[in-house]
Amino acid sequence: MNERIQSLLIYAAKCATGSLAVFILAALFHYHDIAWSLISVMLVLSADGKDSMQLALTRIKANIIGAAVGVLCLVVVQPNMWFITLALCITLSLCYLFKLDAGIRSALAATIIILLHEEGKHLWDTALERIIAVLAGCVLGLIITFLFHFKTKIGIKKEINSNHQEA
Repeated sequence: MNERIQSLLIYAAKCATGSLAVFILAALFHYHDIAWSLISVMLVLSADGKDSMQLALTRIKANIIGAAVGVLCLVVVQPNMWFITLALCITLSLCYLFKLDAGIRSALAATIIILLHEEGKHLWDTALERIIAVLAGCVLGLIITFLFHFKTKIGIKKEINSNHQEA
């Protein structure tokens, strides 16, 4: 099979697994606001299998930075367009400082998720729910990456061993 098509199928399987896991866990825990977990899972997953685990960990670290910046900003002031813009610049700078360039988009998304407030809900309730949802999505993404990466490594080792035995 073409390597590009194989990569596409594996990535599609990761995304489908992440989506189904979020829906199943949400049903088990009677949690209905799944958008932030779904987004976080998809931001952690990657198409490239070579550095998937490292990339997933980088994106999780960046997400933690983004969520932390969002929470710290909530302590200071009610979010508005200027403050959200400043928070995004701070998030970007911290990710750059900690050499998490591959996770910057995830971090920026996490900052926005935390800072955007739902009408009718208390600011901190919304923020805490979203932090938990983002972290749950990140952990799911990491688990899925590990499972796919681990299975791929086993398959490669079996293929190498069978090639050596045939030779």
